[in-house]
Amino acid sequence: MESPYVIGIDMGGTNTAFGIVDMRGEVLRRGAIKTQKHTDVNLYIDELYTALMEIIEEVGGIEKIKGIGMGAPNGNYYTGNVEFAPNLPWKGVIPFANMLKEKFGVPAALTNDANAAAIGEMTYGAARGMKNFIMITLGTGVGSGIVINGQLVYGHDGFAGELGHTTIVRNNGRVCGCGKTGCLETYTSATGVARTARELLEMRKDDSLLRNIPLESITSKDVFDAAVKGDAIALEIFDYTGKLLGEAFADFVAFSAPEAIVIFGGLAKSGDLIMKPVRDNMEKNLLPIWQGKVKLLFSALNEADAAVLGASALAWELK
Repeated sequence: MESPYVIGIDMGGTNTAFGIVDMRGEVLRRGAIKTQKHTDVNLYIDELYTALMEIIEEVGGIEKIKGIGMGAPNGNYYTGNVEFAPNLPWKGVIPFANMLKEKFGVPAALTNDANAAAIGEMTYGAARGMKNFIMITLGTGVGSGIVINGQLVYGHDGFAGELGHTTIVRNNGRVCGCGKTGCLETYTSATGVARTARELLEMRKDDSLLRNIPLESITSKDVFDAAVKGDAIALEIFDYTGKLLGEAFADFVAFSAPEAIVIFGGLAKSGDLIMKPVRDNMEKNLLPIWQGKVKLLFSALNEADAAVLGASALAWELK
């Protein structure tokens, strides 16, 4: 019988989460280790191996595992390498897929975290059965995975789909961590929303519940909590964020004509506060041929498991 399980690994800048997943998309076992703990990448792989083998034994041993999928910052699907990731303790080019394959003795594949989320959504979530959609992850940054004709778009070099680094504000835009200015990420990520709040509060004098929080401590969650209570400035922040996202989405539709855009991440929890201005501004900026055609959906994956599920979905394809 073919091995019934795969492993999904989600490597974040702080923590690495992992799980054993069956064909239905159930996470049977899960665990985590600290990504930042080891400056030597070999020691990180050793700790990951030890932690994973514990739960692999619980499901019947390594022969039950078909393969390993990993989602990682700056992960390149073509090469299996993590390349020059700014938030990881190991610099340069690290051949993670090969290291995992050698350590565990099963096939391994790797992609970046947003692409992993798109694969998870297509395999187990809201985009099941769809051949053309765009996944947008709204977290600390803005990530994206683009699926066309049922295939994830990797581009010539493996790094296609950096929609968070398209320019949304051309003149005097905010400086982005990537070195550019005016990137979509600097306005519509969770950190971007907090930045908008600080700017508005400094420019304006009107009352706001947000004034009860030290300026530098404001988070996107604080803005959400204030908006739910009807705070005018907080509602304006959501309208502004949604306007920029909607305008950007209209541009994204123009180049790939997706059936849907699926939104995932912390900001997606804001529901209609973010979705209504996004939808209104997207529709307003779409060519008539696409108006009313493109679905805007929230991810159907449980946030705690989504990245692990997405990474695991890579492993089903491995030979």
